[in-house]
Amino acid sequence: MRGDPGRGEAGGVTASPGGAAVGRRIGIGLMYGLWKPRVLGAWRVPAAGPVILAVNHSHNLDGPMLMGTAPRPVHFLIKKEAFVGPLGPFLEGIGQLKVDRTSTDRTAITEALGVLEGGGVLGIFPEGTRGEGDFASLRAGLAYFAVRSGAPIVPVAVLGSAERKGRVVRGLPPLRSRVDVVFGDAFEAGDGSGRRTRKALDEATVRIQERLSAHLADAKRLTGR
Repeated sequence: MRGDPGRGEAGGVTASPGGAAVGRRIGIGLMYGLWKPRVLGAWRVPAAGPVILAVNHSHNLDGPMLMGTAPRPVHFLIKKEAFVGPLGPFLEGIGQLKVDRTSTDRTAITEALGVLEGGGVLGIFPEGTRGEGDFASLRAGLAYFAVRSGAPIVPVAVLGSAERKGRVVRGLPPLRSRVDVVFGDAFEAGDGSGRRTRKALDEATVRIQERLSAHLADAKRLTGR
C-alpha cells in the first residue's frame, strides 16, 4: 500500500505521497458530502516544499476534515491506538503515520522527518491528544520537527466540529452542518540560530504556543464561533 517509498535522513521509509493524495480525495468526498466545510485562508499554505500544519483538536473529525480541505495532501501523525483492525492498513495506505505516544517513537520521528525532507506536508495535533482544542498545553514534538527540519508552521483552527451532536450519529456533528477550517500565516519556529538544544526547543514551544493561540482567537472572531 505504500508504493515506492522514499528514504528518510536516518534511513527510514517515508510515507507514500501517492497514498496521501488518495486520502485527500477520499477526505474531499466524505467531508463535503456529509458536512458543509467553510475554508478560509487556504492560500496561506505554501504551494510547494515542506510545511507543518498545526491543528487544534477537540473532535475526532478534525483530522479527516483537514485532510479533505487542505490544498495539499497531508501526512498526519496519528496515535497507534487508531490503527486497529482493517483501519490500520487503510490509514497506512493513505499515507498516515502511526506514533506510540507512550515513548520516544524513533520510527515515527524518522518517517515524519522523511515527509518533510521530501517536501511534503506533515499534520500534527500539537496538544498531543483530543481535548478543549484551545492550544493551552503543547508538547515539544511540534517544536522539534519544526526546528530540526526548518519547515514553516501553518496554524489551523477547526471550529464547529464539537459544538453539537448529530441526531443520526451522536458522536459526530449534525450532517450538513457547517464546520469552519481557518488557515493562518506561516511562521518559523526557530530563532534563526539553528540551535536544537533543550532550551532552544522549550523557547520555540513558547513562541509556537503564542502564535497558535493568537490564530485561534483570530479565527473565532472571524467566524463568529
